[in-house]
Amino acid sequence: MPARPAALAALLLLCGAATAMNVGDAAPDFSRPDLAGRPLQLADYRGKLVLLNFWASWCAPCLEEMPRFSRWQRQYGARGLQVIGVSMDDDAAAVRQHLARHPVAYPAIIGDAKLGAAFGGVMGLPLTYLIDRQGRIAARYQGENDLAAIEAQIRALLAR
Repeated sequence: MPARPAALAALLLLCGAATAMNVGDAAPDFSRPDLAGRPLQLADYRGKLVLLNFWASWCAPCLEEMPRFSRWQRQYGARGLQVIGVSMDDDAAAVRQHLARHPVAYPAIIGDAKLGAAFGGVMGLPLTYLIDRQGRIAARYQGENDLAAIEAQIRALLAR
């Protein structure tokens, strides 16, 4: 007997598979405390361009991007950019320790498998989404990236 689509979808969800997020899809809302304990909800940033970066303290390419993301937050924040870091570390203490040594100019939260699955699964780091002012996925970047190209896209989206 062939598997029913709903049963197959439920099985894939239970096994950790997730539907990939595509450009134009609505970004899933979430609410988490940031590392300072303040509530952070993605929907609160509607009207801004959000750079949502999944990273980890043990990920070398992630750590290379973070100073640039901080610079962009300072440079473009007044024009409507908001960077949000989502650490996929299992231990919040490691994240706090890293950020104490290498502070960033944007809020950071701790992610988990549920949040990763909501964004189509985090199968490798870094994983970065640009979310437009209407809350839709404008771009998805996986792995080491051309940061100049991402910055050019940020400038173009902010100019709209």
